[in-house]
Amino acid sequence: MRVLVTGGAGFIGSHVVEALAARGHEPLVYDVRDDPGADVRDPEAVARALDGVDAVCHQAAMVGLGDGVADAAQYVSRNDLGTAVLLAAMAEAGVRRLVLAGSMVVYGEGRYACPRHGDVRPGPRDVADLEAGRFEPRCPRCGAALAPGLVGEDAPADPRNVYATTKLAQEHLAAAWARATGGTALSLRYHNVYGPRMPRDTPYAGVASFFRSALARGEAPRVFEDGRQRRDFVHVRDVAEANALALEAEAAPGALGAYNTGSGESRTVGEMARALAAASGGPDPVVTGEYRLGDVRHITADSSRLRAELGWKATTGFAAGMREFARAGLRGL
Repeated sequence: MRVLVTGGAGFIGSHVVEALAARGHEPLVYDVRDDPGADVRDPEAVARALDGVDAVCHQAAMVGLGDGVADAAQYVSRNDLGTAVLLAAMAEAGVRRLVLAGSMVVYGEGRYACPRHGDVRPGPRDVADLEAGRFEPRCPRCGAALAPGLVGEDAPADPRNVYATTKLAQEHLAAAWARATGGTALSLRYHNVYGPRMPRDTPYAGVASFFRSALARGEAPRVFEDGRQRRDFVHVRDVAEANALALEAEAAPGALGAYNTGSGESRTVGEMARALAAASGGPDPVVTGEYRLGDVRHITADSSRLRAELGWKATTGFAAGMREFARAGLRGL
């Protein structure tokens, strides 16, 4: 297939381009990093880029937690307006296959179980609790301690910051496009992606990049909260392979299919910081107790649907991936 990869010069997108080429496809990079005119918000430029294209892998986005609501307009413009322009152009050009870079942030907090009330959904985190160092959510009905579990794709969406809200809106736009055109749309809900070519020293990079950038400067990684917040760290090459498989999949037309894309290994942020520090020979992490209100406490994936339906599985384990990442080069924006 001839595949337009928006954001194809970026961190994940560049690996997707390599994965597609390795499988015999013809990836076409559409990215403002390579060409300032390659903006997904420009209808004419997008229409030209779609000429002769069979499918689109939509990676272009403004990522990260951001700065409260101060940059909300930028997020909505780049992520949601950009997606809407792209989908309208695809409908006009007759391109009927889409893979979207989704995100686990659409779930908000992860899955929790109360010993008395079973599965529950804790409400927004309270500033007074966070200030006092009480980071673990409690049962909203009885106040008991909760046990975190794996989140499946059927969990209700509960975006808790501007970025998360725009990622959910992207999925709704893609679903509307699929219904209107009879196209196939798959959203890969990435968990915490890390690996070579991550952007460095930017407020919009993931926590893995923050830690890696600090170690490259000879500084100790600064770990927020108590470091026990759980995540699923998945290697970028595994994510790229998932995109290639999703583009080749026989998906149902007229609807959006969503797939968690995680390694299946639940790790704490503190574990990740210690693994990177040890692999790089740098200073031990410092646990600060600081917090960001838009963060969630625990979010880890059940990626069994992706394994069962697309035949994908992560091949890079946590220990090996962190050793490689500790020595891998980072990139600027």
